[in-house]
Amino acid sequence: MLDTNAIIYMLNGRLASPLPDGHYSVSIITEIELLSFPDLSQGEEQQIRVLLREFQTIPLTESVSAKTIQLRRNNKKLKLPDAVIAASAIQQQAVLLTNDQIFSAIDGLSYQTLQLVPKQY
Repeated sequence: MLDTNAIIYMLNGRLASPLPDGHYSVSIITEIELLSFPDLSQGEEQQIRVLLREFQTIPLTESVSAKTIQLRRNNKKLKLPDAVIAASAIQQQAVLLTNDQIFSAIDGLSYQTLQLVPKQY
């Protein structure tokens, strides 16, 4: 499963190497986060929509909702969107690809950080 920051890194050409072959998914929250950036141009929106079609979108189901509630109760610093993404990955038994360190504190979540190329200024 790809976190929102993983998609942003992909779109900006920041991944040090391509993602390994496999089936990838995203949480519905990732889709919402990506498409709701305030200054998103029509071209950027189209690019995001095309990329998102390559992945399975995990909806907010009853089981994801229940897991989200449990995660938030156990970790008060965990923001709701991150809790939904983590719960989606846990329910799918997926490894979450992310560079957000908040996920390291979540029991039962398998995650992997991404190698990035240095940001060019």
